[in-house]
Amino acid sequence: MSTTRFEERPPAVALVAWTAAVAAVATVAVAVLPFVRFAYPAPALHVVLETTNALIALLVAYLIYGRYRESRRWQDLLLLLALCTVATANLVLTALPSAVALASGDELHRWQALLIRLVGTLVLTLAALAPAERRVRRWHAVSAAMSIAALVVVVSVAATLLADGLPPTVDPALALPDASRPRLVAHPVVLVAQAVGAVLYTVAAVAFTWRALRGGDELMRWVGAGCVLAAFSRVHYLLFPSLYSDFVYTGDLLRLGFFVFMLIGASREIRSYWAVRARAAVLEDRRRMARDLHDGLAQELTYIRAQAQRLAADQDVDIARRITAAAGRAADEARRAISALTRPVGEAFPAALERVVDELAHRHDIKIVTGLDQTTEVDPAVEEALLRIVSEAVHNGVRHGGASRIEVRLTAQPLQVSVRDDGRGFDASTRAAGGFGLTSMRERAQGVGAALDISSVPGEGTTVTVRWP
Repeated sequence: MSTTRFEERPPAVALVAWTAAVAAVATVAVAVLPFVRFAYPAPALHVVLETTNALIALLVAYLIYGRYRESRRWQDLLLLLALCTVATANLVLTALPSAVALASGDELHRWQALLIRLVGTLVLTLAALAPAERRVRRWHAVSAAMSIAALVVVVSVAATLLADGLPPTVDPALALPDASRPRLVAHPVVLVAQAVGAVLYTVAAVAFTWRALRGGDELMRWVGAGCVLAAFSRVHYLLFPSLYSDFVYTGDLLRLGFFVFMLIGASREIRSYWAVRARAAVLEDRRRMARDLHDGLAQELTYIRAQAQRLAADQDVDIARRITAAAGRAADEARRAISALTRPVGEAFPAALERVVDELAHRHDIKIVTGLDQTTEVDPAVEEALLRIVSEAVHNGVRHGGASRIEVRLTAQPLQVSVRDDGRGFDASTRAAGGFGLTSMRERAQGVGAALDISSVPGEGTTVTVRWP
């Protein structure tokens, strides 16, 4: 987990920092440079943008709903409800009224959209600040959804009842040519709402990014960066209050960026989800094969070995010993296969080697001392060969050398694994030293491009060393 956090922190910070830098430069350029326009006449494009925002919000909400069904966390539930609220404001109160006549609609729709979006922003901020560990009970989820829906209804009904007395959101006397520079000409409530929205989105950006740093959450990383764009869009709306829906404002483009970032985060979350599912399926298949080996082949070999030992006491001792040795080797091979199949996916090689050594020490009731460099990285293609060589070297030291103590060392620079025992040793120059076990180790080392060295002196033990150039 710590490695994941270390890998995720720089991208999360970098994404938010670059997003904030680009949005800040755009804001300064629009506010200061006289030749940079902040609004462009495009009534149809305005409708398309609002519709696109709403559809993206609904799509991401649907994807987050799947995430919430598995996590049952407040963070995911509130994020889901926030997106549904914002999508409702965009689609029902902005896109549809504008699409009917390609006009801005009436003051009622503008006030309703403004206030409901503010509700959605508040819920989004609560999602960023919600405890990640707390799980939501079903009735709590229903209560939260009904409460937010009721708040939206109350805001809409209140605005409808006060429709005749609602002030204009933006001064109608303001002509577009006069608005070439920032002027706070909107109703004070509108300005306050935009300022509050900017603050809420900023808080949400910081909180979501912090969650990405702590847990390596890909979705939170992109949501945090998207909230930065949303905060700057509110700054643009504060500087250039939007009255003309037949114009596309820079704030509209920044708000679109917020939804696009949300969609990117959700898509990457889905890709990560299916990658995890695929790894889990592979691991489950390996576990099934391991169970089959353990319950079938390994059990039968153990039985054959036991019967051969009984045969050795009554009949041909030499044949019985050969059967016993062969069954023992087959049983050991089955155990190694089971161990390899049940190895956790993504396990670091030093941890895997430590686990294998512990199993060998327990099985042979022998003391094995380890010195493993935890920074060692080994290509996955050669990990299995290394583990098999170490296992075979330990087996040989115990079974043939009568060792009582074994040392296993792993170094990263140079990449090297050594197994040293205090057994009786043998003459490495004799032909007898080339038994099946030693031959198997040499073949495995050659198969992965490594060099195998076996040094042994009678009465002084044996050392098996594997080196990579």
